Amino acid sequence: MNGLIKAEFRRLLATRMWWGVLLVGGFLGGGLIGMLTLVGPENFDPPMPGLQTEEGVRTILGFLGYTAFLPAAIGTLAVTSEYRHRTISFTFLFAPRRWQVLAAKLVAHGVSGALYGLVLSTTAAVAFFGAAAARGVTLGMPAASIIELLARIGVAMVAYTVLGIGMGALIRNQVAALAVVVGYLYAGEVLLMMVPGVRHLYPWLPGGAAAALTDFTAVGDALSQQLSADPIPLLSPLAGLLVLLAYTALASAAALLSPLRRDIT
Repeated sequence: MNGLIKAEFRRLLATRMWWGVLLVGGFLGGGLIGMLTLVGPENFDPPMPGLQTEEGVRTILGFLGYTAFLPAAIGTLAVTSEYRHRTISFTFLFAPRRWQVLAAKLVAHGVSGALYGLVLSTTAAVAFFGAAAARGVTLGMPAASIIELLARIGVAMVAYTVLGIGMGALIRNQVAALAVVVGYLYAGEVLLMMVPGVRHLYPWLPGGAAAALTDFTAVGDALSQQLSADPIPLLSPLAGLLVLLAYTALASAAALLSPLRRDIT
């Protein structure tokens, strides 16, 4: 098992993809948050609470959640690329216990997802505090609470990486899997939030759980305002974490069990 995990790490380090992903994570964390902070949420259209308020700080940092498609897509590619390039046959010949192969991918890419979350959160923190200081803004949250919020966002990135691996193991077709994962993250849950009756399931979906974990309600509040509906109440951060961990466990189980009896050709 240790050999398979080491092999997965070697596979990651042998390609430029993950280095590029980390660079993109730094650009998204530092660039996006730095730009939004310099502009100021009070200058958005429509205007939002300023950084002098707790709501304004949470809103700005919550936009990092939209980068979750990247670790989710990488997790999906970790499995589907082997099926696409037919290397999975040699992998399973080398390791006949297929679940061990998927377990090694979960461990290696889970660590990679954590590294992505760390880079994203660290660069976002530097840009956020730096831009706020440049504007002379007194933040509406203590620095320790901001660091904690960024750490929660990093945890969400790990969960989405594992979710991507689970979806890749279930669907296997690379184009279809990426379309489902990225499409769901960008549009699926937003569309569900617009359907009366169904919208109240949102807090229990992965996106709703992540929003609860990271205290990001801007999108849900904006949709509710446009639909003239009551805002959808989210779970507590702890409950959101537990729900997200439950989805992560389901994805891990799917990744481990799905290849056991399926034809790989």
